Amino acid sequence: MIIAKEKKANNIAEYVLYMWQVEDMIRAFNFDIAKIKEHIIDKYNQSAEVSAEIEDWYSNLIIMMQDEKITETGHLQFVKNTVNDLYNTHLYLCNRAKDARYLSACNNAKDPLISLVQKNKGESQNDIELSFVALYGYLLLKLQKKEISIETVSDIHKISTMVSYLSTKHLRFEKGEEDMDAL
Repeated sequence: MIIAKEKKANNIAEYVLYMWQVEDMIRAFNFDIAKIKEHIIDKYNQSAEVSAEIEDWYSNLIIMMQDEKITETGHLQFVKNTVNDLYNTHLYLCNRAKDARYLSACNNAKDPLISLVQKNKGESQNDIELSFVALYGYLLLKLQKKEISIETVSDIHKISTMVSYLSTKHLRFEKGEEDMDAL
């Protein structure tokens, strides 16, 4: 909860990846709030009041995941909505704003994304969702301390550059620091 709030306020892309990780942790603990409390919540060393808020947050996520029937795979609807919001910002930057810097980043990420579509057997995902799949897969490989090829690192760098710029622009629009209509 604490980390999620900070990430959502400062880096929406990291927030999405963090929430995907939280979903996987909840699954790994078999939706058992007692195990989550013991292995995660208690490690925060927070006051009883803050710990109770964090426990409520995890409990609510558990309920939502069960209600949305994503106990095996999938993502919470509000997280998918965030990815969709980023996709809409992506479309705006590409089509309406014609943001040269962003278009260049998208062009650099094009080949890695095409390759990923082929590996995923053409599952219908937009470029932004696909980018998150790639970034999350890379994160998992790193956490598992698996060997990662130089080509994969290069591809992830191209994708993360695009997503980072998108995330920055999206938050600037959300905070009213830039006006989408002004571009």
